[in-house]
Amino acid sequence: MTLKRRKEATAAFLFASPWLIGFAVFLAYPLCASIYYSFCDYSVLKLPVWIGTRNYENLMRDEIFWKTLSNTAYYAIFALPLGMVVAISLALLLNTKVKGLAFYRTFFFLPSLVPMVSLAVLWLWMFNGESGLVNAALGGIGIKGPNWLSDPEWSKPALVLLSVWGVGNAMVIYLAGLQDVPVQLYEAADLDGATAWQKTRNVTLPMISPVILFNLIMGIIGTLQVFTVPYVMFPGGSPARSTYFYTMYLFDNAFRYQKMGYACAMGWIMFLIILVLTMISLRLSEKHVHYGGS
Repeated sequence: MTLKRRKEATAAFLFASPWLIGFAVFLAYPLCASIYYSFCDYSVLKLPVWIGTRNYENLMRDEIFWKTLSNTAYYAIFALPLGMVVAISLALLLNTKVKGLAFYRTFFFLPSLVPMVSLAVLWLWMFNGESGLVNAALGGIGIKGPNWLSDPEWSKPALVLLSVWGVGNAMVIYLAGLQDVPVQLYEAADLDGATAWQKTRNVTLPMISPVILFNLIMGIIGTLQVFTVPYVMFPGGSPARSTYFYTMYLFDNAFRYQKMGYACAMGWIMFLIILVLTMISLRLSEKHVHYGGS
């Protein structure tokens, strides 16, 4: 290597070194350490002691682990499809040429910018069984609202409904995808006498299928890692641990019970679950996702 090449390589490394150091310190090392700690009895305050696969074996016998996993699965199964349908519907409406379109786009996007803790406090009042706005609205149409915050049967549905509040990010992504759909496809559909629903089903949705896949994968990751809102609204997963989610139990093990090794094992199990679901989504998408030019 010539002196000039050596100087260029040194300069390139120096420019990249902040990112490399940050990657090593804040991602690579914690990732490797968490793998090691998941096989250890580690309380943070003492040195880790190697115990093999005992943390994983104990998790398989842990009733709370399975309870939190089922609660999280319930939330993901209902919140993810609901959020995707609402986001796509809003994007379709906002893609039409109506007056005040910029205002409506901003109006539907702004709620997703509200900080999570503030959002949780707001909806604590909204879901109040006696004086909440949700039950007041239901009462206005003759429906007696449930005790959202204290009834185990309604606590998770309340969080599912709340999840719709934050669809603004996905809506904007869908809207960007809709604006890339070729106009000539709609013109051809009109010539064939297609209805609005037929154009949506046979033109719009196939053309934005890569965007749908992206939001699906991001939604899987987001719903399985739900934490802040239920942690604030339902301390300890009350009532009756009906809202005690996986990440809440992981957090409690790590920082409340000082069982960091146990929490690391939970983290890697969640990683494997997300990885498997993502791979399944990608595999199923091979027949249903249309990429332009393919």
